[in-house]
Amino acid sequence: MTGLSAPPPPPGLNESRVDGFLRSQIPGLAGVPKFTPIVGGQSNPTYFVDYDDRSLVLRKQPRGELLPSAHAVDREYRVMAALAATGVPVPRMVLFHPERDVVGTPFFVMERVQGRVFGQYALPGCGPAERRAMYESMADTMARLHRVDPTAVGLGDFGKPGNYFARQVVRWARQWEMSRTRPNPWLERLIEWLPAHLPEGEEVAICHGDFRMGNLMFHPTEPRVVAVLDWELSTLGHPLADVAYNAMAWRTLPTEYGGLLGLDRASLGIPDETAYLERYYTAAGRVDRARPFHFAFALFRFAVIFEGIAARAAAGNAAAADAATAGRLGPAFARRAVEIVEGRPPDLNPLD
Repeated sequence: MTGLSAPPPPPGLNESRVDGFLRSQIPGLAGVPKFTPIVGGQSNPTYFVDYDDRSLVLRKQPRGELLPSAHAVDREYRVMAALAATGVPVPRMVLFHPERDVVGTPFFVMERVQGRVFGQYALPGCGPAERRAMYESMADTMARLHRVDPTAVGLGDFGKPGNYFARQVVRWARQWEMSRTRPNPWLERLIEWLPAHLPEGEEVAICHGDFRMGNLMFHPTEPRVVAVLDWELSTLGHPLADVAYNAMAWRTLPTEYGGLLGLDRASLGIPDETAYLERYYTAAGRVDRARPFHFAFALFRFAVIFEGIAARAAAGNAAAADAATAGRLGPAFARRAVEIVEGRPPDLNPLD
């Protein structure tokens, strides 16, 4: 999760110990490393580690008690390593360390990719033509991921087969119950509605799980994606889950994690939702389309994620200093999902 303030170095991050470990594993590192927490980071604390001759990124689990299956740095490492030989742009993996002896949690190290990351779908600082090309690159990159054969890249066992949406609804409802810190009546409404409206049909693809603008890195000067980041929610699942999640911005306000609702998208050069999704469907070779269930499920899942952030903030284990503020977005996203299931137009007023 990106777009918030920089997380402080977690207790127990011993830079000399990390340096010694990296030198034992990576030959030729020169100079004294500089450790810099990466701005943002709501999920797994992440650091630039810059040597004189090499720029690396270290990504670790947060400290404290974690929800089951959350902060899966091992899965992040595995999926990006597997995708290295495909056309999906990912950083090059360097090593994974499963033990807690170096930084207090498991972690992995990857090569640093140079580029631009935008926390808002409006892409501030870009011109209309560049924005349109960046949206096209985002759609094409997502389609490229979904066309990868999981078995061919060694990910045939990366998720459970069958009943994807049924299992996911149960999983995220359970996550909500485990992280509940305040009432959220919109989530309760969705927990009733979603199981009764599961779509038919099964399909399996590698799903990123958090495929949105803030998790993409664009070339420093060109309007193309050079890296897809933050794979901790990746799994084998239905590609339309990624698609609907990626399109949430058209249904949320700029104050709701950088959405597009209410903006003059035409003047900004941003395609409307239909045109954008058609770009993806064509690139992916899809016939079926995302339906209200898919969009409602995507918003439901994101709402639960933010409720988890609120819970971590309350427990003092959040990665970012303003996690409590971000956690208040849980009700906002759940409300957007209820608007969809009830067939109501989106309310342009932010939720108090």
